Amino acid sequence: MSSALTDLFPHPIVQAPMAGGVSVPQLAAAVCEAGGLGFLAAGYKTADGVYQEIKQLRSLTSRPFGVNVFMPQPEYADPAAVDVYAHQLAGEATWYEAELGDPDSGRDDGYETKLAVLRDNPVPVVSFHFGVPSREVIDSLHRVGTFVLAAATTPDEARAVERAGADAVIAQGVEAGGHQGTHRDIPETDGSGIGLLSLVAQIRESVNIPIVAAGGIMRGGQIAGVLAAGASAAQLGTAFLATHESGANALHKQALTNPLFVRTELTRAFSGRPARGLVNRFLREHGPYAPPAYPEIHHLTSPLRKAAAKAGDAQGMALWAGQGHRMARELPAGQLVEVLAGELATARAVLSGGGMQGGGGVR
Repeated sequence: MSSALTDLFPHPIVQAPMAGGVSVPQLAAAVCEAGGLGFLAAGYKTADGVYQEIKQLRSLTSRPFGVNVFMPQPEYADPAAVDVYAHQLAGEATWYEAELGDPDSGRDDGYETKLAVLRDNPVPVVSFHFGVPSREVIDSLHRVGTFVLAAATTPDEARAVERAGADAVIAQGVEAGGHQGTHRDIPETDGSGIGLLSLVAQIRESVNIPIVAAGGIMRGGQIAGVLAAGASAAQLGTAFLATHESGANALHKQALTNPLFVRTELTRAFSGRPARGLVNRFLREHGPYAPPAYPEIHHLTSPLRKAAAKAGDAQGMALWAGQGHRMARELPAGQLVEVLAGELATARAVLSGGGMQGGGGVR
């Protein structure tokens, strides 16, 4: 990664932006103060809400941080399919005593107004999810001194990120929790995502810009692995979801290591777009029937998810989590950064020493 960008954070550790109230200013500040790169998530917030969170974060730390923005989504959802799914969810609405949301509540997540906030109040780093912005948008952020990153799930998407002029690409492996950052939502490709190490290696041979590796990373040894594979930094989401400062619901935090939730799965059940979460009742019952309709399904299920959380029912919540969720550690975020940095240093020392000790036996 260009030295100008890596100079922003001493440890090659990025806290993933997790929308929905997880990536609060307190979490990002703790990560930044410990030497990582903390992130705010602009997704599902108003532009003023984003501005207020940036102000709050700046009051908590003077260190560099980032803000993540969702790209607007094209209109290709089948309204009839959304109506059928809404009918299927009627029983959930009755059970939770909640009304289904309006699927037509908006498609662009306030994209242009959020960009205006980020141009008027520049932040050190901005990343994009669900696509890559135009070169004009990236150039406008460069003019105010912002480094620009965008997620990619394939080498082709990484090349698109490079062509647009971004400073680095976030290689998101299929192991990652939450929404896959695919540039186009193609139902025929569901389940065909690339594992992180393979993805980093392929992207390393496809582009010349730096790579931030994301997907299932929970330990410093894994960070060492992706750095060895060609990444310049690692982005961790689920690992920070369980920290003290995380804004995640307590039920969500507990579920990460609860033996009741044994695995994760990519599903469209909650949002209409592939996202990895812990397998619970809602996912099992509705995942097979959810149409490819984002953000319509997100808006439709939002009141149900909130009602389930209020009722203390994790079986009705979107429990986003990566494949390494059972390795989550309930620590203060700053301490987690320090632990990860220590594990990374140990792993690097082992690698530099050849990885074997005492007569060449593997230990």
